[in-house]
Order: sequence, then structure tokens, then C-alpha cells
Amino acid sequence: MEQEDRAAFETRAVTAGEEPFRVGSEAGDVTTPIHLSSTFALPGLDTDLSLEDVDPDRGEFLYSRLSNPTRHALEKRLASLEGGEHAMAFSSGTAAIFTTLLSSVEPGDHLVAGDDLYAGTRRMLESVFRDRLDVDVTFVDGGDTEAVETAVTDETVVIWMETPTNPRMTLCDVAAIAEIAESYDVLFGVDNTFASSYFQRPLELGADVVAHSTTKYLNGHSDSIGGAVVTSDDDLAEEIGFQQQVGVGDMLAPFDSYLVLRGLKTLPMRMRQHEGNAMAVAEFLESHDAVTDVYYPGLESHPQHDLAARQMEGYGGILSFELDGELEDAKRFLETLEEFTLAVSVGGVESLIELPAAMTHEPLPREEREAVGITDTLIRVSVGVESVDDLLADLESGFAALDTAPVAAND
Repeated sequence: MEQEDRAAFETRAVTAGEEPFRVGSEAGDVTTPIHLSSTFALPGLDTDLSLEDVDPDRGEFLYSRLSNPTRHALEKRLASLEGGEHAMAFSSGTAAIFTTLLSSVEPGDHLVAGDDLYAGTRRMLESVFRDRLDVDVTFVDGGDTEAVETAVTDETVVIWMETPTNPRMTLCDVAAIAEIAESYDVLFGVDNTFASSYFQRPLELGADVVAHSTTKYLNGHSDSIGGAVVTSDDDLAEEIGFQQQVGVGDMLAPFDSYLVLRGLKTLPMRMRQHEGNAMAVAEFLESHDAVTDVYYPGLESHPQHDLAARQMEGYGGILSFELDGELEDAKRFLETLEEFTLAVSVGGVESLIELPAAMTHEPLPREEREAVGITDTLIRVSVGVESVDDLLADLESGFAALDTAPVAAND
């Protein structure tokens, strides 16, 4: 086993994948340079040269769509942190998931997916895989392991889950579903974006492939869009790699690869701060009279708190809560806040807040939203790393605005 594989997570977050640049490059770069070149010079004309002969691990590159030194360093680090053998970085999390599923299903196949997925993933499964690629899709409560198994048929080839889910923070039992997938010879994929590799590693629990939106915690600074998949399945990695390089031709650009590499160096300390702040915010909200429910796996009141404690090493920085009121109350609350920015996305160092029914999940029909508990007053919070006292004071100002009735103008 290589030294980096024996090193602690915190160490690998800083160094994994970058050793060739520190010790082997002409300049001895401490950090990986941004390799913007679209193509690379060859030492000579070798009539036996093929794609398979070009080995990035030996510092050999041909064309940046196939592999790029900056992206390759990132992919090595992502694999190390997730505990896998292979990683591929894409231009978005959606592209990463799409390419993984495209590599795994054929027309006529069946796919089982969690019903509380990110709205973009759900729309992809419905509008692309089901409606255009003739892949049957069944949505099921991922938190109900028996329901997941019941949904599996002879035509099922993939089970796709997200844990915790967006935005209700529901967990699936990764190890239990992995056993189901193995018994039915089905590929099991997990979107690990919300927990990050620091707090959860589904491959270690039996999943076959893990996806991330690197846009979120892995990059951590709200300045890069990207995605990644990690697996230890050689055949699956080869197929995803082919689709990435040739079939779809989608990859993460060198500059974004550099940004994610840089962001990963501080992932452990960021995640600890995110979690500490999120727990304080969750406890504050749970005790507030204007809140009816709080969804955060770190709370003992969360129905899957024990599962979270068992399969995660921390509870993350995202939560959602139900405001006691109507849509207009939610709007007044959100528009009053100053420290929390009203914006979609999660995982940046700044605190973000949004109303899923009107923002991230608005494209879903109301009946589909309500079926998974997304009401007009469900609010999702991505808790940043600011002073928690400032964050709590900001939330209190939002609640205070609910107690202030609008004053009618004098005639």
C-alpha cells in the first residue's frame, strides 16, 4: 500500500495526487499548476501508440479531453478521499450522474431511485432516461429498505440513492441496500454530495459507485461548477471513462480542477465548522415557537439519528425546517435575513438559504413536491462557517419580522 493510502484523511486532503509536481517537475511546484494546454507534444512517432498506451500516472498525456495533468491530480485525490480506485471529474454533478447511468443501463432496463432526490436528478431520470431512452424508473422512499427491495424486478440494473436527501435530509441505510443490490446483482450508486467524503464514504459501506457535485462541499467556495464519480469497479470505471472521454466528451476544465484541488485542502476543517454551526442552528430552530419541524440528522429527534450515527462520521452543514405559517410568511422571513443569502446551492463557506417549493424544486409538479414533504413553508439552509452568534441573530431577526404586522398607509 502506498504511503498516501496509509495517511490520515486530513493529510491526503492536502497532498494526495500532487506528489509528482512537488518532487518530479522541473520547477518543483508545491501545488499543481493549471495546465491549460489542449494538446501535448509526443517524444516521437510511435506506430504502436494507442489511447491505451498513454498513462497519466507516468506523466504521459495526449489530449486534454482524454486526460489533463491538473484534472488527473484532482481525480487521484478524489479517489483517495472517497476510498476508491478510480475517479472521473466532470463539468457538473448532473453530468457525472448522467454519464454514470448512461454507462450502466440500456433501453428496456429498470432503475430504482429514491423519491426525495435533487429535483434536477429526478427530472433527468424522468425526462431523459424514462421518456427518451426507454428506461423504466421507479421512485421509492429510500429510507424504507423493504420498499427498496420490493421495487427491484428482474429487469432492474441500477439502484440510485441520495443520502442525506435534498431537501428533507432523509437517510437511506447504505449497507442494507448494498446487500440487496449484491443479492440481485444490481449496481448500487449513491450521491454523497450533502455529507461529503469527510463525513461519509458509501464505498466502504458496500456501494459500487459514488457521485458528487464538486460544486458543493468539495470545492467549498461557490466559485466552481463540477462533478465527480468514484468507484473501485474496474469494468465500470472503464465504461464511465470511455463515455467521459469519447461517448459524451464531458470533463472538468483545468481551472475548475485547480479550484477543487485547492478547496479540498481545507475540506476537513471546513466540514467541522459547518457541522458545529449547523448543530447550533438546528437546536435553535427546534426550540423556536415559529418552527414546527427541523430536519437535521444530528438532532436526536431526527427519526434516523441512530442510522446517521452509525454510517456517518458527522452530520454535515445542511438542514431544513418547517415554518409555522403560510407562503407569505416564508417570503417575509427569507427576505428579512442579511447574513443568510437567498440563493440556491449548498456547501460554500457562506450561509445560504432558500425555499425549495419556489426555487430548487419549483419545476416539479406540486403533487410530486408535496408527496415527499416539500411544502410552501419548507426552508432549506446551508449553514456556513461564519460566527454562529451572527447567524442566530440573523435568524431571530427573520422571526421578529413575522411578528410585525404590515402597517397600512394612511389615506
